Amino acid sequence: MIQAGILSDTHLMSINKTFLNLVEDCFADCDTIIHAGDLTNLTLLDVFADKTVFAVHGNMCSNESYASLPSQLSFKLGNYTFGLTHGAGHGHDAERIESVLPSIFPKADCLIYGHTHVPACHRVGDKIIINPGSFQIRARYGGPGSYAILEIDEQLHAKIHQIPQR
Repeated sequence: MIQAGILSDTHLMSINKTFLNLVEDCFADCDTIIHAGDLTNLTLLDVFADKTVFAVHGNMCSNESYASLPSQLSFKLGNYTFGLTHGAGHGHDAERIESVLPSIFPKADCLIYGHTHVPACHRVGDKIIINPGSFQIRARYGGPGSYAILEIDEQLHAKIHQIPQR
């Protein structure tokens, strides 16, 4: 079984102790990390050096992140194909973003996006759509931060989790 941690919208310019503690608390059992953009600074991915990482840039990323990371990415994990993007250029309307994802990634079994800071995890037909929300102690609008854990075996199983409050 593959266990993947999914996060987005970290909006950090540098790694801090709070972030390091949260990564350990939330992703210690994950062998793969999927970052759906707005990591802001590329060095943020350094904390996942011991894991397989898939990441895209978002609209708030540094120039280095824009130059180093794609805006969209297709990849395989296990027997499944994934489509990853930040917001697909369609504002903060989750419904609109989700409506275009199947055309961007027509062969994907799982579609992952960020940008809205609002977590989502549901099926549309035979596809799973995941937005992990914002991986911050407090998300936009004061709600708790969130992330997703995806388990891959004979099937895909995903669940949204709230960031633990310290």
